[in-house]
Amino acid sequence: LSTDKTVKVLNILEKNIQDGSKLSTLLNHNNDTEDEERLWRDLIMERVTKSADACLTAINIMTSPNMPKAVYIEDVIERVIQYTKFHLQNTLYPQYDPVYRVDPHGGGVLSSKAKRAKCATHKQRVIVMLYNKVCDIVSSLSELLEIQLLTDTTILQVSSMGITPFFVENVSELQLCAIKLVTAVSTS
Repeated sequence: LSTDKTVKVLNILEKNIQDGSKLSTLLNHNNDTEDEERLWRDLIMERVTKSADACLTAINIMTSPNMPKAVYIEDVIERVIQYTKFHLQNTLYPQYDPVYRVDPHGGGVLSSKAKRAKCATHKQRVIVMLYNKVCDIVSSLSELLEIQLLTDTTILQVSSMGITPFFVENVSELQLCAIKLVTAVSTS
C-alpha cells in the first residue's frame, strides 16, 4: 500500500476505535427486562470488540517493519491509549478484581478482602476475548515505543496504564505485558 492509503486506513480505524472507546459494558437499567439488558450488553460488547480489533489493526500497522514516518499518527496512538485505559478501568478491572466494582445499590462499605472473598470467578467468553485483545494492545504499545518517539503527555498516559495492573488481582497476563510496557517507557 502507498503511504497515503495506509494513512487513510489508519484514519478509518481511528473512527472505529472512537466508536467503542467510551462505552460502558457494565449496564444496569433498573426498568429494563433481563432480555432487554442482555441485548443491550451484546450490542455494546460487539461495538467494544470491534473497536479493540481496530486498535490491534492500527498498532500492528504502525509496528510493521519499514513503515514511513507519516504512518505514526499521534491522534490514532492517543485514541488507542484512551480506549485501552477506559476499558481497563471500567470493564476489565471490575470483572477480574471485585475491589474495582461499584455497588449500583450503594450498599455498605466492604473491605477489599471481603469483596474478594465474595467474588465469583466465572467470566463471560466475550470479556475473556476483550482481556486477551487488551493484553495484545498493551504489548504492541511497548513495541511502538521502541520504534517511535511519543510526546510527553502520551508517555505519561502510557506509563500510568503500565503501572496500574500491578495493583489489580487476577490479571497476571496483563501484568506481564505491563512489565514490557514499563520497561519500554523507561528505556525511551
